[in-house]
Amino acid sequence: MELRQLRYFVRIVELGSMSRAALDLDMVQSALSQQISRLESELSTRLLQRTPRGVVPTEAGAAFFREAQLTLRHAEQAVRSAQQARLSGAVSIGLSPTIASVLGLPLMRALRERYPDVRLHMVSALSGHLTGLLNARQLDLAILFDTHSARRWSVVSLLEERLFLIQSRHQPVAPGITHETPVHLSQLQEAPLILPSLSHGLRSAVMASFTNAGVQPPIPMEIDSLPLLMEAVDAGLGATVQPWSAVAMYKDAAERFQWSEIADTQVRRSAALCSLSEDELSPAALAARVVLLDCARRLVQSGAWVGARLVE
Repeated sequence: MELRQLRYFVRIVELGSMSRAALDLDMVQSALSQQISRLESELSTRLLQRTPRGVVPTEAGAAFFREAQLTLRHAEQAVRSAQQARLSGAVSIGLSPTIASVLGLPLMRALRERYPDVRLHMVSALSGHLTGLLNARQLDLAILFDTHSARRWSVVSLLEERLFLIQSRHQPVAPGITHETPVHLSQLQEAPLILPSLSHGLRSAVMASFTNAGVQPPIPMEIDSLPLLMEAVDAGLGATVQPWSAVAMYKDAAERFQWSEIADTQVRRSAALCSLSEDELSPAALAARVVLLDCARRLVQSGAWVGARLVE
């Protein structure tokens, strides 16, 4: 028996409907029904029954409901007690500038709220640099796009981001491409692109997609600084291919840039949470890893991280 099964059962009884509970829990109804069936099989008794008014507990289910509520309250109290144990120590986390523009502040706030005695060191740099820092054990955790040099890392697939052609709103270099219309790689044969250098994960992914599509756009500039790269795009010196998070750092993004989603399905950026092996991580770093995963999931599920999809 698992705590999540108790939560599912309690929510169904509270809402009186399997479908409403599935919607509330962000689950497929068939998966929720399967979990309840497993719970009933384990208990060897029927817990729920369908009526014209909806789903109601059986006599055994009503008794189980009261105890399940109590168990969940005790579990929540145990979590709060653990979180309030004043975990201390230090953790260093590396995020690329695009990831930091969406995740950075929510992560800092969540860590401060949950573990106020943990000292946080944040590094924002392009992924190639973060890879070197993690390999040199100068970071505990980092979100990276290329995990081929993983060595002894622990790697957890995190999310996948759609990519966009981003250009100046006032000085577009591909004027036939509008903000509202998706663009295909085949339309970018002549578009001058500004990208990071080849040592960075995004550049490798973008160029592989262009090669597969048989397209070779001109690349007049390589800039290994996202703010400087975006300034060059804003000035009309070229366009860039980036996730939506590249414009999230600008409050006036809609006035300065226009972005068009790249329609080709293979043009995606995969991000993984990489860390030192678990036996090398401090308790503070292990706790920070959980907080980071929670923050990323909430941002994606709430729609605040545009163009991102969680990878299970």
